[in-house]
Amino acid sequence: MNFKNFLTSFKNKHNFSIVDNNYISENNSNTPLINTSSNSDTAPQDVSNKLSDNLLYMQTMYNSLINSDVKIREFSFKLNRTSYNAFIIFFDGMTNSTLVNNFLLKPLMNENKSMAHYENSSLENYIFDCLIPQNSINKVNSFSEIASSINSGNCILFVDTISAAFDIDVKGFQQRSVTTPVSEMVIKGPQEAFVENIRVNTSLIRRLANTENLIIENITIGNISKTKCGLCYFQNIANGDLVSEVKYRLNNLDIDSLISTGQLEQLIEESGMYGIPQIVSTERPDKCVKFLYEGRVVILVNGNPYALILPATFTDFLTSAEDTNLRPSFTNFLRMLRLFGFIVTLLLPGMYIAITSFHQEFLPTELLFTIMGSRESVPFPIIFELLLLEISFEIIREAGVRVPSPIGSTISIVGGLIIGESAVSANLVSPILVIIVAVTAIASFAIPDFSFGFHLRILRFVFILLGFVAGFLGIGIGIFVYLSILCNMKSFGVPLTSPFAPSSVATNVGYVVPPTWKQDNRSSFVSPQKPRSQSRIAKKWEKS
Repeated sequence: MNFKNFLTSFKNKHNFSIVDNNYISENNSNTPLINTSSNSDTAPQDVSNKLSDNLLYMQTMYNSLINSDVKIREFSFKLNRTSYNAFIIFFDGMTNSTLVNNFLLKPLMNENKSMAHYENSSLENYIFDCLIPQNSINKVNSFSEIASSINSGNCILFVDTISAAFDIDVKGFQQRSVTTPVSEMVIKGPQEAFVENIRVNTSLIRRLANTENLIIENITIGNISKTKCGLCYFQNIANGDLVSEVKYRLNNLDIDSLISTGQLEQLIEESGMYGIPQIVSTERPDKCVKFLYEGRVVILVNGNPYALILPATFTDFLTSAEDTNLRPSFTNFLRMLRLFGFIVTLLLPGMYIAITSFHQEFLPTELLFTIMGSRESVPFPIIFELLLLEISFEIIREAGVRVPSPIGSTISIVGGLIIGESAVSANLVSPILVIIVAVTAIASFAIPDFSFGFHLRILRFVFILLGFVAGFLGIGIGIFVYLSILCNMKSFGVPLTSPFAPSSVATNVGYVVPPTWKQDNRSSFVSPQKPRSQSRIAKKWEKS
């Protein structure tokens, strides 16, 4: 169909005029020609058995006159000496042209096809069963399903006289290969990370899980984007109520688009007003599988190389994927260091300003004289001095992330010189305060979870102000309020402070890790179907 015939048939069929390459109704100049949204009452919902109607609708839906990457290939083929018209539609660059040519067009367009051995079947079934040698092909009837398939990179085949379309998986767009993790690097352990393709990510999880009990359900989110999400859980371990709650929240999101796991995390968490993360985000498949075996649920989002693990507890944000691969003594030592880093990151600057402003008696006399002597030539009050250093360091940290990699080290060197030696030499800050800020910054890097570390960086300023206003009393009140908020928060019905408040009856789910052969129980706070993870005598070879 050429351009002139297309416009003429369109105008005659629907009584529309065309102005400035836009399809405008003669009755209402603000009404689009065909509303292809899901809320339209006038747009056809199902595929017609007339090829011309289907072609016209697809050309209009995808604006084929101006969309350069929309490809519509019209052709004809013969069966039992009868000619049938057909067309395929796909996005150029998202499909594999070799697969389209060899497994779709060539089998259909070859001469001398016969249905003699398939006389009792319809043309639709014959094409589906015999003519298209593709391993992934489905029959679809609604245009909403067709649009979703085309947008994801599939090719759709329409045939005259058939009131259904054939959805053929011939994806061929470029994608990033599986690489090593960037934000969760480990020395000892797997070196694979998620990518942006959800099917690659599900394959990574399924390969590591290695069980038929792993369920991966597809859930579509977004009225416009139709983003595919994968809900992963073990059907023989995960609690049914937990899975149902996650499904309920995912299926009751009324949004236009979903781009990232960060958006989804905010949409399904119970309360985000305090900035405390309630869901673990990870790029590691091995970490996801570990939590799946505990009875947790994992959510994957197409187009995002991160997975969400839920429910989460406070201790999950202080654990690393490497803990599973180390001896218990090493793991517990590192966990104590992270806990110490958490306390230092949160309280050290506030404690410093509280001691120097209100509680000088806590310091030895020599140290007190040293601090006062170093601040003698500084013209600013201590609160201004501390906030200046903290904010300057946060700016340099953000700049180091945003600048191109070749000059990232330059930013770090220049920032260190400005904040360190130059600031002290110019009597803008005291040397001991530079040490306090540097130790606090280094301690913040020991927090494994990025979201939780960011939360501590912001909360640190609150404790600085509390220490400046009321000293230890203000910091004590701040700690009490913070712990009260933590104890009151829940992640999908599980208290965020589990297994400590309320205490768990299981013996191996606390912060301190027992040896592997003593890890008999799963986390009881998620109420798994199988509370025990192994036999009480795991090393049976010792008893034989």
